Amino acid sequence: MKAAYMERHGGPEVLKYGDLPDPVPKPGEIVVDIHAASINGADWRVRTGDYAKISTFPYVLGRDFSGIVSAVGQGVADFRVGDPVFAVCEVGQEGTYAEKIAIKASIVAKKPAGISHVDAAALALAGLTALVAVEDTLKLKRGETILIQGGAGGVAGFAIQLAKHIGARVISTASAANVDYVKSLGADQVIDYNAQDFTKVLSGIDAVFETVGGDVAQRSFAVLKPGGRAAFIASGAQAPKPERGDVQSLRPNVARDRPHLERIVELVTSGVVKPPEVRRYPLAQAVEAQKVSQGRHFRGKLVLVMR
Repeated sequence: MKAAYMERHGGPEVLKYGDLPDPVPKPGEIVVDIHAASINGADWRVRTGDYAKISTFPYVLGRDFSGIVSAVGQGVADFRVGDPVFAVCEVGQEGTYAEKIAIKASIVAKKPAGISHVDAAALALAGLTALVAVEDTLKLKRGETILIQGGAGGVAGFAIQLAKHIGARVISTASAANVDYVKSLGADQVIDYNAQDFTKVLSGIDAVFETVGGDVAQRSFAVLKPGGRAAFIASGAQAPKPERGDVQSLRPNVARDRPHLERIVELVTSGVVKPPEVRRYPLAQAVEAQKVSQGRHFRGKLVLVMR
């Protein structure tokens, strides 16, 4: 199979495009012919060694995908060869920058015909993360106000639509170029972070979903009301410690499971959430795609297209 892989940590240039052995399913696994895989911010951090040092090479990056089942391992009864599916790799597994992947069948969901492979890949990890953060961790309620940082991103864009569906008032931050895009997702108010300091114009917020990282994370606590809560996905494995003692700092546990993927399908097929804007790259251009991802100034999702 063709794959984009690395043989050492480093910059985007360490990614190579070439041939690797086809995977074989173990008991309980399926092999999927990948049609599309999304690029996530975690990918380049793994590549650079920021997250953890990899000791086994060649190493294939990538955490979510959509494709067609091409082989079924022993004991798998809920999938057949030819089934369209999408999934997020379990924690500790990567490998979607490739034409094929072997994955535990129990965490895979069927892809409906009404959602393309590109959109399913773009929605998988982004949607899973948003669902776990907004519904499971923050437990956002109708009538509350939430600040979603970095609204033009894939996770934040899903979260904006989900929060509006719940019945919350949604405030978000974005660059001037993306203000209209974020408003189109349903945000009630969008703050241009280059023109305004959100801590100067907001206060009494019930919940914050922080997807940006850096100093934005610690500053987000300032806008919360007493008893407010904030969820962080861009500040490492642990949520940052607030400088005030009357708010909650939470790190969503984004476990992989089929029910959350089926919830994504339900929200998309019912029209509650629309897929993000997507910029497509062939697998052979993974280096270029990672450069854009690491630059962080894009909206929606970047997706590798294999077939």
